[in-house]
This record gives sequence, C-alpha cells and structure tokens, in this order.
Amino acid sequence: MPGAALLDLPERAVQFGTGAFLRGFVEYFLDVANHRGRFGGRVVMVGSTGSGRDRVLEEQDGLYTLSIRGVERGAVVEERRVIGSVSRALSARDQWSEVLACARDPELRLVFSNTTEVGITLDEEDRPDLAPPRSFPGKLTRFLYERATAFGFDAGRGVVVLPCELIEDNGDRLREIVLALAARWELGAEFTDWVERAVPFCNTLVDRIVPGTPEAETLEEMQVSLGYRDELLTTCEVYRLFAIQGDAALAARLGFAEVDPGIVVAADIAPYRERKVRLLNGAHTITVAAALLCGCETVLEAVRHPLLGPFLRRVMLEEIVPGLDVPGAEEFAHAVLDRFANPFIRHALADISLQQTMKVRVRVVPSIVRHAERTGEAPPSLAFGFAAYLLFLRGEGERRPDDQGERVRRAWAAVPDDSRESIEDLVRTVCGDEALWGTDLARVPGLVEAVAEALARSVRDGVPAALEAHLAEVGAP
Repeated sequence: MPGAALLDLPERAVQFGTGAFLRGFVEYFLDVANHRGRFGGRVVMVGSTGSGRDRVLEEQDGLYTLSIRGVERGAVVEERRVIGSVSRALSARDQWSEVLACARDPELRLVFSNTTEVGITLDEEDRPDLAPPRSFPGKLTRFLYERATAFGFDAGRGVVVLPCELIEDNGDRLREIVLALAARWELGAEFTDWVERAVPFCNTLVDRIVPGTPEAETLEEMQVSLGYRDELLTTCEVYRLFAIQGDAALAARLGFAEVDPGIVVAADIAPYRERKVRLLNGAHTITVAAALLCGCETVLEAVRHPLLGPFLRRVMLEEIVPGLDVPGAEEFAHAVLDRFANPFIRHALADISLQQTMKVRVRVVPSIVRHAERTGEAPPSLAFGFAAYLLFLRGEGERRPDDQGERVRRAWAAVPDDSRESIEDLVRTVCGDEALWGTDLARVPGLVEAVAEALARSVRDGVPAALEAHLAEVGAP
C-alpha cells in the first residue's frame, strides 16, 4: 500500500496510454522506485482511445490493484500491491489544454507511451492546430513544442522519451516521425535543434504478459478476497524485462533504472531482442503445430503434456540456447519455461498459430541455421517441429490465417500420395524455397531427411506416436 507521502510526490512523467500493459509494467516499476526512495515522482496518464479508463482512474484517485501471479523458479508466486504511482488521468480529446499544461511543468522528466505498433506511424494529414492532433506522434510533437517554447528552448528542460510499442528500434522510428512532423508543420530550426540536443528517444524492448482485468467471475472472487471493489484491478505475470538502450548517464537521468532486476540499460539491446525472439517466440512457434495436433488447446496444456513438455525443453535448452551468443540465454530459457507453466494465464495455441509461416521464418529458421553452422548437422527436434508445421498446413488442423502459408499448401496439392518418396520431394521443395525462408534450407546438412522422416512418421502413425518415437531416439532433455 502506498503511504501518504508517496501520494504527494510531484508529477515527473507523462504517459500516452492508459491500457493494462502500462498499468502492469511502467507504473509497477515507478511504484517500486518510489517505495525505495529513488524516482520520487508520479505519472499523468493521457487517454486517447475514448475507453473511459481515464474517468475510472480519476474516480479511484489514480489508485488500482496489481495482482502479480505466476511461476518463478518452479514455485507459484502471488503478490498484490496497490499502485500509487499515478497522480491523475486526462482525456486527450476533452482535456488537451491540460495535457499541454503538463508539458510546461518544470518537474517533468520522462514521457512513456504504448499506443500499439500502429501508433508509431506518420499521419501526413495531421495538423498542429488540432486539439488534439490525430496521431500519437502528432500529439507528442505538439507536446514537445509546447515544452520547448515554454522554457525558451533550454536544453536542460529536455525530457527522455521511452516508447513501449513492440517494434524494433521504436525510439529511432518515433524520433524520425517527430522530426518529420516538425519540418512539415514548420515549427522552426530552433525546435528541431532542441529535440536533437535535449530529447533522447530510447529504443526499448518490453516483455511482460499483462492480461489486465480478469473475467467477471474471477474478478468478483478477487474483490471479495481483497475486501474492496476495484474497477481497474489488473493482473500480470511475475516475469518482467524493460531493456532500454543507453549509457550510464541515461540510466542516472531515468531515476528508476536500478530498482528492479527486470530493468536493463545497455548500449545495445539487440541481443535481448534476439534472445526473446529465438527462445520465447521461437519456442511458441516451433511447438504450436505439434501441440494442436496432439489435442492441446493452451500453452499450459502443452507444457504439462508428457511428450510436448520434454520436447519443448529439449528444443530450447539443447538446440536453441547453445547457438545464442547473448547474455543469460540459459537462465532466460528457464524463466520462459516458468512463464509457459503459469496456471493463471490462458494462452490459446490457436492465437499463436496465426500467420505461422512468417513466424517460422523470423523466429525459427535462424536457430536451425545456427545449429547447423555450429554442429554440422540439422537440429533433430526443430526438424520435428518443422515437420508438424508442414502437416498442420496440409489441413490436419483447423485452418488459420497464414498468407505465406499458401505457398506450402500449393506444394501439398502437388503431392500424389503419402509415400516416403513423395513426402521427401515435398520437403525438399518447401525447404528449398529461398523466397519463403530467406535462405535455402534444403542445403542445411540432413534437414530434408530429418523433416521428411518425422513428417512421414506423423502422416502414418499420427503426431503423438511420432513424437514419442522421436523422443525415444534423441533422448530426454
């Protein structure tokens, strides 16, 4: 619970977005920092979607309960804390003048955002005289211009911008759009110079599953347990990572960087992104087809499955981790396994199977290639997962949207029968489609043969039996 002193701290951050993710992520870190006497400030939330969350936040004096539930080092963990790091919430549509007043506050240090990946795009029809401008970059540009002119373009009054949208180089991209709008709106060379000198736009990587407000029945049970009603009760997992690209000077300027092991400030955050894509996203992608074909519906069911659980651990710890030249890869892999085993989160496998082919290209193919470069042979369990993916696209499972997958389906349509020879021809054709994978997978030593063997066995005996035979051959992880 926040004490009275923490609820009287000055407003030192503005946040574009009021959604569940930021409530379980940024506000959590700042709340921890305030409890430890480090940041010493609160956040003004700015809502732009008309969700009404700003109104509810105001009714609750910016307070809400964060329920942190999950698995950590194999043990179930549950913590509840009332977040006190939000001072108030404003509607950009109805209170734009008050939002601009925040820009003139001398205490302001940081600007956060989470406006979805689509939010960081250039709207060529946006205008600075709108109240507010239509796009998030437009709002931010107008906000920064208000601050720059209010303080006479004093570089000491700059703010750090920390976008939390899940796109690569999000800070660089947002900065480019702000400068483009500044030029388009003719805001002047002095403003452009101020932005370039005084306003760092940090590339970030954010990682935490925040489901938000639970379903009605669970919410009612939790509120009975708490003894009060909370319209914004927010649930999240235990794991958290806020990787921020910058140096020691930036870390000091942030004021909250050292309060939690989940915060990393590094000169290059690309390794952390690769670690997440290859291990967390890659493990999802290579397992999902086999799991669906084994009758599982959720990630949790797959982790607990007597065959899929060992398969998943083997893929991660023996075939992906050794090929990663990134910090803490094995530790991260074990954390991912804990996250997959979280009994409080229902992560549907069907959702993960959307646009599966492109996901395989981005998340799995680099691990296959790297394993072959390192060992001189194809990774057997990744090959099995690839075979299950091919079988899934044949139509063995429910058809899900997959634009690039049509190329694989057309290859299946040309297969005359289920003979081993026909299946191997299919695998060689698909693996050799360089336009599909960005590389010729048919040249990976032994990959075509390994995939064809797993696929032929799965077609003949079914995926569960094929997976059992595969694990007997490669051994337990």
